[in-house]
Amino acid sequence: MLGGLGIEAALGYPDAVFQLAGHPVTWIGALISRLDRALNRATLPPARRRLNGVLALALLLAATAAPAAALQAAAQSWLLRWPALALLSALASTLFAQRSLWSHVRAVADALDAPAQPARLAAARLAVARIVGRDVAALDEAGVVRAAIESLAENFSDAVVAPALWGLAAGLPGLVLYKATNTADSMIGHRTPRHEAFGWAAARLDDVVNLPASRLAALWIVLAAALHRLCGIPCTPAEAARAVGRDARLHRSPNAGWPEAAMAGALGLRLAGPRTYAGVPVEGPWMGRGRAEASGADLRRALALYRTACLLQAATVAVLLLA
Repeated sequence: MLGGLGIEAALGYPDAVFQLAGHPVTWIGALISRLDRALNRATLPPARRRLNGVLALALLLAATAAPAAALQAAAQSWLLRWPALALLSALASTLFAQRSLWSHVRAVADALDAPAQPARLAAARLAVARIVGRDVAALDEAGVVRAAIESLAENFSDAVVAPALWGLAAGLPGLVLYKATNTADSMIGHRTPRHEAFGWAAARLDDVVNLPASRLAALWIVLAAALHRLCGIPCTPAEAARAVGRDARLHRSPNAGWPEAAMAGALGLRLAGPRTYAGVPVEGPWMGRGRAEASGADLRRALALYRTACLLQAATVAVLLLA
């Protein structure tokens, strides 16, 4: 896991490899799409569609975990220690998204830092639309910044902390099982007419496997804020901790509120709150009690906090390795 985190942080997922072979998540997504088409027919009653969703999830997990377990066993049995470590680290690195998340959120900050012009906000909206599911056309600059910070905080838990946690718990198979579950939730775990029943199992399992990671992600953010405060960088770790205790459980997601509340409190902002999806307004409580008028400078501070939180996690993994 430490090797995988280091490789991904340094190199990301090379475009040349993606163009040549795709990405493990796209392979998982293709399997989910096939299961969805085969087992989620509109003519079936809701109870049968829910049962088929459970079956689809079981098939997905078996089909992804078995090759991962075989690869890990083969590497450990047939290769010397260091070549096996290098291979497994490289494989693990493909399922983290530290650098990718950083790049996508930094693109929003870069757009907002451009010289004032009519296209500046439009470019920022386009960049943030790549990482959030809400409607962005009507967002002002503060709304764009809040959306980017919320995505950064939530995906820190889902794409960085949770993979490392399940990888530490169960090796490469645990990492792959988590990624398959999370991808299934993102594709079919929505309360839409098509997926309300079929995606029920994927959504519930994703809530369960992300529960410990979301709490751990909030802790990393609070500790990162404390380090920034010690270094004289404006941050409020005490308010981050208070926001987690006060607001996290109010979020409509059982897990997303934890890192979002921590990030909001650390930066002195308000995150989450009302938003719009597919033209439908969705009410939601605010995370944090700070400013709603976020700026590009706040987004840069959030990126710095995220980087420190990633380093804290890697340092903790290193300490566990030494222990």
